[in-house]
Amino acid sequence: MAGISFIKDRLEAYKCSANEVIHFKLVRQPSDIEDDSTTFLPEMSHQLFGEQESIFGYKDLMVEMFYSAARLSTFINMKYSDKVTPQRFDGIQPDNVLGTLNSKLPPGYLTNKDMFTAYLEKDATFKPFGEMMHSYKVIKDNEERHFEIYKTDISAPGFREYHEHLQTFILFFIDAASYIDVDDDRWMFYLLFERYKVNGNPMYAIAGYMTAYNYYAYPAKVRPRISQVLVLPPFQKQGHGCHLVQTFYNDCYTRSEVMDITVEDPSENFQRLRDFVDARNCMKLASYEVSKLKSGFSEEMAKETREKLKLNKRQSRRIYEILRLKATDTSDKEMYRAYRLDIKRRLNAPFQKKGRDFDKLEKVLRPDELSATLSCLSKEQRLAYLENTFQENIDMYRHVIERLNMAV
Repeated sequence: MAGISFIKDRLEAYKCSANEVIHFKLVRQPSDIEDDSTTFLPEMSHQLFGEQESIFGYKDLMVEMFYSAARLSTFINMKYSDKVTPQRFDGIQPDNVLGTLNSKLPPGYLTNKDMFTAYLEKDATFKPFGEMMHSYKVIKDNEERHFEIYKTDISAPGFREYHEHLQTFILFFIDAASYIDVDDDRWMFYLLFERYKVNGNPMYAIAGYMTAYNYYAYPAKVRPRISQVLVLPPFQKQGHGCHLVQTFYNDCYTRSEVMDITVEDPSENFQRLRDFVDARNCMKLASYEVSKLKSGFSEEMAKETREKLKLNKRQSRRIYEILRLKATDTSDKEMYRAYRLDIKRRLNAPFQKKGRDFDKLEKVLRPDELSATLSCLSKEQRLAYLENTFQENIDMYRHVIERLNMAV
């Protein structure tokens, strides 16, 4: 037993967090390769390395995943000071890190750093795919930086191969991510690039992207659904997500065949982003004037948002609730009570309809389970559920309102 314990203790030194040892870079120039300030780490790795997000078998491990900033030419390398071998550790094998990465990476990545450095020169001739839809400026660290968003589809020459490299990021930055079927021509891609100059010549660096799918809607309409939105870590918290979503919206507004815009299983962070963009747009509509918000959600609101912003009724109602809270003096007991009762009437709908119209619980229960659960709750349990759900909604709404106030 003592021997087994000793071996286990020794093996602990060969375990590491994949989130800490995988180092990404978007390399613009050779000096970036050795510059630690250009490194960024994954937000998650469980989609490759299991729920524990750990790698076993190496001491002082570093997995370098470097991409050229424009073309996404890829360099993969592993470094470590010691490694578990079957001979030294009673037949125990180290994790096959490169094998795991190989299963998700497109073939042909580089393993020679000098060759990767030589490939950087090709970025100088890179031009973005598709049509430029939007350009804007961001001030960061007192420096004016320029960004452009392009729309393309998989038929653009060279884009299929480019997308194979680009989509590898989602495994590390979008939970429950999966690669899309690019052979389906109903996919649209919105690519975000930073445009900068080297010796007076324009160059481009990928900063993020968004995918959307055109679902058919009878008889001759489509319902574009946002699928994946990713702003890469070096560019986060600069407003790029809002620009991507608004650019997509503006594109949809011009398309007469678009019935409404939907989102595929949004994360909490993306829901906040969407709410902010939608609220900012709804604030410009006549039906969402402050004087009308206090009268409750109306068909006028649903109609105007559907016709002008392509929003479905459910999202229109959600934005009404956010903007009414923004216009509510919460220190005025009667005003806040009226708001609270209005929201709770919506939340109470599943109880009144015997489970057919479920909202909150549908995220964790099947419809049959939901119906059974609602019918079994006591009055006290139902009231507690309504209060808890109301507070969760309010907390999220306040985040959106705070951002709206800052944007004014």
